[in-house]
Amino acid sequence: MPHPLLPDLSTLATDVAAASGFELCSVQLLTHLSPMTLELQIRHSNSSDVSLDDCAGFSRVFGDALEASSLLTEAYVLEISSPGIGEQLSTERDFKTFRGFPVEVLHSSKDNSEQRLEGLLLERNEEALQINIHGRVKRISRENVIAVRLTNPGR
Repeated sequence: MPHPLLPDLSTLATDVAAASGFELCSVQLLTHLSPMTLELQIRHSNSSDVSLDDCAGFSRVFGDALEASSLLTEAYVLEISSPGIGEQLSTERDFKTFRGFPVEVLHSSKDNSEQRLEGLLLERNEEALQINIHGRVKRISRENVIAVRLTNPGR
């Protein structure tokens, strides 16, 4: 179950990222750590690489906005990074950019067990995700897809 503050934190992070020329890729609030950790992944809106200086600069700007919002009232660690190879695909842009790339799909099967498939990403639309597994197209209903991440070929 997601943390109740996650939607508000996501909205704040999205707004600050957009104002700073970034897109927010993911937000995680790890409350099982002490102190809790807020992890944000960002990327440039123009698709250029995110540098360490970019992460540090965004950390300062977002940290100030987070403090002003008073959303987190206890001690926390703020971690800013950029997504890299092997990371989870989440946005429409990700799925368009990485068409033809090798992916691993975690999905629930008819008996509600989790299964993993590897293949080449073909398409994701409103209804389904399609991957090519050794020349055969596998269609997985979007409601059954748990996660899609880039992999290295031949792993």
